[in-house]
Amino acid sequence: MSEPIQAIRGMNDVLPDDAPLWQFFEDTVQALLERYGYRRLRTPIVERTELFVRSIGEVTDIVEKEMYTFTDRLNGDSLTLRPECTASCVRAAIQHNLLYGGGQKIWYSGPMFRHERPQKGRYRQFHQVGAEALGYGGPDVDAELIVMGARLWKDLGLDGIELEINTLGSSEARARYRARLVQYLEKHQDALDEDSKRRLHTNPLRVLDSKNPAMQGLIEAAPRLIDDLDEESLKHFEDLQRLIRNAGLEYRINPRLVRGLDYYNRTVFEWVTTRLGAQGTVCAGGRYDGLIEQIGGKPAPGCGFAMGVERLIALIAESQTAKPLGAPDAYLVWSGEQAELHAWTVAERLRDAGVNVVMHSGGGSFKSQMKRADASGAKWAVIVGDDEAARGQASLKALRELKEQATVGIDDLIGLLTNGGDD
Repeated sequence: MSEPIQAIRGMNDVLPDDAPLWQFFEDTVQALLERYGYRRLRTPIVERTELFVRSIGEVTDIVEKEMYTFTDRLNGDSLTLRPECTASCVRAAIQHNLLYGGGQKIWYSGPMFRHERPQKGRYRQFHQVGAEALGYGGPDVDAELIVMGARLWKDLGLDGIELEINTLGSSEARARYRARLVQYLEKHQDALDEDSKRRLHTNPLRVLDSKNPAMQGLIEAAPRLIDDLDEESLKHFEDLQRLIRNAGLEYRINPRLVRGLDYYNRTVFEWVTTRLGAQGTVCAGGRYDGLIEQIGGKPAPGCGFAMGVERLIALIAESQTAKPLGAPDAYLVWSGEQAELHAWTVAERLRDAGVNVVMHSGGGSFKSQMKRADASGAKWAVIVGDDEAARGQASLKALRELKEQATVGIDDLIGLLTNGGDD
């Protein structure tokens, strides 16, 4: 007998017990984004490799080491499983002239792919939900995206998620700062780890994002980008802070927050938590005013965020104290030849009324079926035997609280279950 085939390492199944958490998260996010006027965009999972090289940056870790890239056997094109979705959204906006009539607020969700060492909170196939505001240049949109994040944590029932912000300024300011930073780091090359040495002349700002404890003192003493900012970028950052303070949000300015993608400018932000170990960032984003032109469109500003679904699902699961999400309203148990046909009728009538019902399958005694009913997480058991079937009735038993069992007609049963079981 051959060995069973396993899923690829770092690419995980979402099992039925976990799926309700995902559904709860996805429904909550969609409702929130639509309340703010963001419309859904679905993009292909596979794009031309050039899209990510041009947008993310040729000397980033993602492009150099993490992308799943292959050659199309039909025409020889280099194709890549998307490692992120902002570039795809911008490509779609350019290709379909979405900005012809003005700005667009869009959102997306789906799987992304990066070939990296799997660990808790970091997988080779992972899922993101993101929002992009294309064609809007003011700090009001930056603030809106941040406020949306704060509202989402409330809607999901999550706490302990903190906001960090920074500004990267204009491309000219970054160029000035880059020169100063390289000069500083070159003086301390002996203290740099191998990753930082590799990035020193290709992507030196990423050195500031190093998590190596041995380098934190060096990073803290490094020049600060804010000292090289132009006046316009400083005003944008000050206006952003004024708006998020007005929204009642607490935040911390993190001068070492640079983000890992080359296309960011001005505002960058992260929502972070200490409850997930090293993988503490659950949502991150910022402004990318040059990206649309960089990919081939007419110059237009942009700003957005992406959140890691697996990390947020882990937080939701940790915070979940109520009955299992996705549990049915009722579990229908039955026994007897007449009872089986009547049970089908009862189940369909309840479903017509909007009640979620699991009808027992596989036979078994009432006692064994009741054990299954209790394990399902349902609040109620609906019981049908031959006696109930002969009278056109069903019995209703509470599974989560002390209530007297009642035998009622089908119309009354529907009324009780749609009323929460109250008379």
